[in-house]
Amino acid sequence: MKEKVAEEIAARVKDGEVLGIGTGSTVTLAVQRIGERMKREGISVHGVPTSIQTAAQCEALGVSVLHPGYRGSIAWGFDGADAVDSNFWLVKGKGGALLQEKILAARCREFIVIVDDSKLVPSLNDIPIPVEVVPEAAGYAERELLELGASLVQLRPCTGGKHGPIITEAGNVILDASFPQVTKQLEDSIKCIVGVVESGLFTRFATELWVGSAQGVTKKKRAA
Repeated sequence: MKEKVAEEIAARVKDGEVLGIGTGSTVTLAVQRIGERMKREGISVHGVPTSIQTAAQCEALGVSVLHPGYRGSIAWGFDGADAVDSNFWLVKGKGGALLQEKILAARCREFIVIVDDSKLVPSLNDIPIPVEVVPEAAGYAERELLELGASLVQLRPCTGGKHGPIITEAGNVILDASFPQVTKQLEDSIKCIVGVVESGLFTRFATELWVGSAQGVTKKKRAA
């Protein structure tokens, strides 16, 4: 199912475009397909990636990697999601790149979310929302998230060889906060907590949703 979405993304690419490229398993497949098309057709593609992993893959496949601070226009971008509801609201950040992913989503004129149908949910209620926080504010932010109505807040641990919490590429930690009721205002309320850098709740940015299933790829555009 992810392969089908990846192939559709690669087919949409035009020669010379500047793309925003996210992070995750579906994105990895899409970049592979873009690289294959570049080699086959001799087209050029420029990418603004959201993570070191994505940047390395792009470089290996011949996609020209632009600096994250690139000030030019980004034609369109694509990224996956951990969960998507019928409002085109997303939860992202399972891989820890939520800050870069939200910056990219905000910059793209069109932002396509690519998922398989297992990521579709009736609501985002009780789904852990990653919240990136400067380390010094972790305890305070945890208390404030609970005051906002979170039923559970956990500091995300590192599961690799490092002892202690996950550290993002910006040097911050991640709190995973579950809310029994997710509203559009929640995104702004989380951002207003002192020490919070960004959250993985995306209520504004998706313009299209491409869903891969056994029947093929369904494409939906967000209502104006």
